Amino acid sequence: MTDIVLASASPARLAVLRAAGLEAKVMVSGVDETVFSAVTPAELAGQLARAKAAAVAADLPDGLVIGCDSLLDLDGRALGKPASAAEAAARWREMSGRTGTLVTGHCVINAATGQLAAAVAATSVRFGTPSEREIAAYVASGEPLAVAGAFTLDGRGGWFVDGIDGDHGNVLGISLPLLRRLLAELGFGVTELWA
Repeated sequence: MTDIVLASASPARLAVLRAAGLEAKVMVSGVDETVFSAVTPAELAGQLARAKAAAVAADLPDGLVIGCDSLLDLDGRALGKPASAAEAAARWREMSGRTGTLVTGHCVINAATGQLAAAVAATSVRFGTPSEREIAAYVASGEPLAVAGAFTLDGRGGWFVDGIDGDHGNVLGISLPLLRRLLAELGFGVTELWA
């Protein structure tokens, strides 16, 4: 059986993979995200996913390494995790009643061969209009400080998202349909990898 390694500390990504039948090990890459830049948020997410997967794959003799990175594209700006509670609250005031695009870079590397398959998934997110009191309570929960775009769909942030257009899993941090296609590019059928 081929080992699956998730190059991410995201509990949401790991939960999605496990619920979908893949028993992944977690190895955090340690990549310094601040040294990367790109013209678009999608390009940046793709670069970061490749860098994270490559950093982990370099230390392994075999296995399939999955690297991901998510950013919220709002007016062409890449919004990752907010640096502070004040920044998270300001971001929510800006996102309120608007639509952004959650982009997630995906990269799969076969550590044994060095083969790589990568792509970026995009999902439109329609934000609700939470009150100042709701924004303050949400930020005080700490949840928006730990996630790209300062929101989650599967947690408390889900109360303030009116809808999405696209892949639900992508908003959680990993797109199963895209991942299936990338694994197929490397010659692996997803059902053969199920635990």
